[in-house]
Amino acid sequence: MPIRVLIVDDQALLRATFRVLIDSCDDLEVVAEASDGKQAVELARVHRPDVVLMDIRMPGTDGLAATEAICNDRDLEDIRVLVLTTFQSDEYVAQALHLGASGFLGKNTTADALLDGIRTIAAGDALLSPAATRSLITHFLSASVAGSESVPPEQLAALTPREREVVSLAADGKSNTEIADKLFLSVLTVRTHLQHARTKLGARDRAQLVALAYQSGLARTR
Repeated sequence: MPIRVLIVDDQALLRATFRVLIDSCDDLEVVAEASDGKQAVELARVHRPDVVLMDIRMPGTDGLAATEAICNDRDLEDIRVLVLTTFQSDEYVAQALHLGASGFLGKNTTADALLDGIRTIAAGDALLSPAATRSLITHFLSASVAGSESVPPEQLAALTPREREVVSLAADGKSNTEIADKLFLSVLTVRTHLQHARTKLGARDRAQLVALAYQSGLARTR
């Protein structure tokens, strides 16, 4: 079955461009388009896409509100949100990740990066940015997020030394393969450590795990 995508953007030309690009792939399919956040939530409930390609800045109900509504709806818990933004200046990315988005891409990204990003999100992984530098990641995830809660000390203490090490490297922008190479582990072992850490810290996905790592002080900007 192809990966089902809902496109959300207030610019019709961009939606059309994304649709042509996505539908050109055999493993991807656009199931609907929305021009604002309210419509995005409604169409998500109707079509149950695998991935929502979400613009943040839209008139009316914006992408942040729509992301929160989708990610907090238990009936939609299998849907992943991929935020599209001019992330170098968009301070709302940290909030989107806190609200449940699984990652973000800049609107100036390449076609291949966009398609790969959709596949990455659909596979259950998080996408902070395929070519993001550590400074960009830390800029957003270390930002103060209104209403965010710190990790209780007992939960943080439940992580093993290896899990802490793996989470810190993930927060540093390292991929699973890069972490495996650095620690002389298999990629499967890295995935297992990250999954255990997510469970112990109550993180929805890798993006929230990394955000929690910064909020708790486990990972720090340098």
